[in-house]
Amino acid sequence: MKILVIEDEKALSESIVKYLKQEGHVCESALNYNTADNKVGSYDYDCLIVDITLPGGNGLDIIRKLRKEDSQAGVIIISAKNSLDDKLVGLDIGADDYLTKPFHLSELNARLKSLLRRRNFDGKKEININEITITPDLELVSVNNKQLFLTKKEYDLLMYFVTNKNRVLTKDAIAEHLWGDNIDASDSFDFIYNHIKNLRKKLIEKGCPDYIKTVYAMGYKFVLE
Repeated sequence: MKILVIEDEKALSESIVKYLKQEGHVCESALNYNTADNKVGSYDYDCLIVDITLPGGNGLDIIRKLRKEDSQAGVIIISAKNSLDDKLVGLDIGADDYLTKPFHLSELNARLKSLLRRRNFDGKKEININEITITPDLELVSVNNKQLFLTKKEYDLLMYFVTNKNRVLTKDAIAEHLWGDNIDASDSFDFIYNHIKNLRKKLIEKGCPDYIKTVYAMGYKFVLE
């Protein structure tokens, strides 16, 4: 999952980012409103973790902009304000969940996983796509009831394809989603091709049709009939 942490308390932001990266997420941070606004305007995220009170603006305005642009990103508000009004406003404008500081990082991660299931897989803990079965909480994949061993990036790539099935994904979008905005420093996307080639090969060897199609001059598509 690609996550943006919008939190002005540097120590808390760093601890959240470190924990979520250890959990296997691609995680970026913004310490003020302007940085957050620029990142949200430039990149796509699966989920935003948003503090309400920020230097230079209000986190609720970030959420309003997201929903105005029909973004499908999940939103979890984190705030020291244990106020019913803040919670109701946040949920009313499009946030999915609300955590009051202080909180356990393990609870935040559990809510992130639950949010991903609700938004992309109707709340199911197991995803079935023809002969493919994915258990996101455990990051397990099987084909025809036999476990498929994938690297972390191959698994993330498969999840990105599955959540965007039948949509063309550009190399830029895939690279940004799997590696974050640091990918801007790269001058070649050859490694994307290698990851896709390896994932495609492993799926086919386990008995899958060739779901991953190359769309000439555009990118790739995970095609389900």
